[in-house]
Amino acid sequence: MSSYVQKLMAEVKSKNAAEQEFHEAVKNVAESLDPVLERYPQYRQAMVLERIVEPERTITFRISWVDDAGRTHVNRGYRVQMNGAIGPYKGGLRFHPSVNLGILKGLALEQIFKNSLTTLPMGAGYGGADFDPKGKSDREVMRFCQSYMNELFRYIGPNTDIPDGDIGVGGREIGYLFGQYRKLANEFAGVLTGKGLNWSGSLMRSEATGYGVVYFATEMLAARGETLNGKTCLVSGSGKVAQSAIEKLIELGATVVTFSDSSGCVYDPNGMDHDKLEWLKGLKNLRRGHIREFAEKYPSAEYISAEFGGLDENPLWARKADCAFPCATQHEINRTDAENLLRNGVMLVCEGANMPLTPDAMKLLTDRRILYAPGKAANAGGVAVSGLEMAQNSMRYAWTREEVDSRLKIIMKGIHKACLDAAAEFGTPGNVANGANIAGFMKVAGAMMDQGVI
Repeated sequence: MSSYVQKLMAEVKSKNAAEQEFHEAVKNVAESLDPVLERYPQYRQAMVLERIVEPERTITFRISWVDDAGRTHVNRGYRVQMNGAIGPYKGGLRFHPSVNLGILKGLALEQIFKNSLTTLPMGAGYGGADFDPKGKSDREVMRFCQSYMNELFRYIGPNTDIPDGDIGVGGREIGYLFGQYRKLANEFAGVLTGKGLNWSGSLMRSEATGYGVVYFATEMLAARGETLNGKTCLVSGSGKVAQSAIEKLIELGATVVTFSDSSGCVYDPNGMDHDKLEWLKGLKNLRRGHIREFAEKYPSAEYISAEFGGLDENPLWARKADCAFPCATQHEINRTDAENLLRNGVMLVCEGANMPLTPDAMKLLTDRRILYAPGKAANAGGVAVSGLEMAQNSMRYAWTREEVDSRLKIIMKGIHKACLDAAAEFGTPGNVANGANIAGFMKVAGAMMDQGVI
């Protein structure tokens, strides 16, 4: 670590105490950018990186709502508007008990580079609340979303900030949020993405992140003259990202043997097929059940509880496989899990979730020079199609599924090339993680320099 990065990190930790996830995100980016800042000292002189890691605006607010039994609850809501140099703020909303400012700032920082890599005109933000939609009725979720939007609507708009879904915020939540925004603002505007198809949503938005991850992995393997056909794949999660990744992997001839949720994980040595996937979709999307029911339905599948017997590892990542697609949540793969992946023959790790690897795990994989793609590059398909949804909303027009899919493939291919080109130019050929940080930074830094010190 250079003296410049050491000084930057000391300042970040001093100003943002106890925000570990944010510290990790800053360090990951700053270390990659050392050669860039050495070559272009004007970025240091203008303190571009120091400005990038400081949110342009951080909004925190109270959310009061009433449950079905008439009891009042209080949650905390957030929106971090991180950087708007290349377009309106764009990024997810997360509803989960673990949500705090450090996590959201880390996600918002990652979003800067992710959105930049898509080449679409989108700035970066992230938000959410420490609310858990699991176990809540539709009416309770609706009341919470309406209360959340009662405050958030003051700070968002189609040319200001366009939130999207994330963990805990799916089509149901986006619908309730949009309905309340429409009532409060008295306008029908493209202010949220992930909307329903019958009210200005885009085809393929729900599949975009999962499909995009697989398209990115396809590009990584193609660079080595290989394909996904015949590869055994580990997938974590069982939400929309994991479901779509599994669907595309099956389509391309891969065998998917795992998936998971908060209750545990499932290992099916026979692999997923379209019938099993449709049953899983019904379980998670309609009945909102736990995946232990999958193992009860299909005798070939083994269910392992999330307690994992107190082990400091996840048994999902300790299976023989060729490729791994973490699609659940941040820090789901630690160093022990990474060691298990390598020991069991995994040669590609492609992130469908945001920041799913701990720093130690990431370092181990990059040191071993396996094919590794960080979420800011690999899972950019979701925000890319969100950007396409914004464009369709502006035109009052809807593209076909084939048109959106074609654009998504082009974007993911372009991101892969940009990452490889940047990594090679700055001395780390083949390092997609470094390349993603560098390529994303260069565009944003250029825009910030053009716009002056603001």
